[in-house]
Amino acid sequence: MNDLELLRVFCAAAEAVSFREAAARLGISPQVVTRSVRELEERLDEALFHRSTRQVRITAYGEQLARQGREMVDSMESMLRPKSARREAQVSGMVRLTAPEALGRGLVMQALAPVLVQHPALTLDLRLSEAFTNAVDQRIDVGVRIGTLRDSRFIARSVAKVAFHVVASPVLIKRAVIPATPADLQALPIIAIIDRNSGRPWPWQFRDAKPFMPKPAFVTDDIEAGREAALLGLGYAQLPNYLARRHLASGQLIEVLAPHAPTPWPVSVYRVSHSPVPARIKLVFDRLVQALAAEKSLR
Repeated sequence: MNDLELLRVFCAAAEAVSFREAAARLGISPQVVTRSVRELEERLDEALFHRSTRQVRITAYGEQLARQGREMVDSMESMLRPKSARREAQVSGMVRLTAPEALGRGLVMQALAPVLVQHPALTLDLRLSEAFTNAVDQRIDVGVRIGTLRDSRFIARSVAKVAFHVVASPVLIKRAVIPATPADLQALPIIAIIDRNSGRPWPWQFRDAKPFMPKPAFVTDDIEAGREAALLGLGYAQLPNYLARRHLASGQLIEVLAPHAPTPWPVSVYRVSHSPVPARIKLVFDRLVQALAAEKSLR
């Protein structure tokens, strides 16, 4: 394997969560990735990864080499491309993203689909999760977060504020008492959404009352399943506007306790602080900021 190929394999390993994932992206075996990394380490007389039985993590020296190596690999591959392909390949490589599941399946994918069409050499790896992820350890380049983001390692842009509604189906409204205050929910069927970070139901938020969790009639760890349960009349649900808006407009869901609605939560797009920012990461970051800032369903 020549020096450029060794460097290319190492950069893929640095950007991936595991050597196995890097191998899958390159179409080679994990053993080839392991041998290539070991050869580079022997040649440089430096450890590029910390290895344990549970995980492989890049070293500080490895991160520095990966940044320099990626520029060299991209530059060399660009030089060797036919002229007709160079313009298209100006933005290329992998961008790893994370977003809440419902937001990621809908608005994030809609925002980024045109970017992939315009830049065929760009690859997006989207990981959907409500759980807080360690973006640095997971090699996340760009993320979307609902709620406060406090981490000095990130550059974050607040793009919108998402409103929350307490909703129920017309069928449930007809057969149950309509709550006049948040306290009335204690006697009504409630749909609870599990916080995957704690394993406990998310407490319901209100503008003029402390957060609390009424006894639920239906529990799920998927917020879209919670919305479906509300549509089926299984209970009252507290949903973000981007999940409830269409059903409120059609009359499939009815809002209650509107005067007690909580203060909208911030929606942020963030990226790991790098200097300079790779063009592919800047493109995805800027596109998400623009699209989510203009999205009416987040208000």
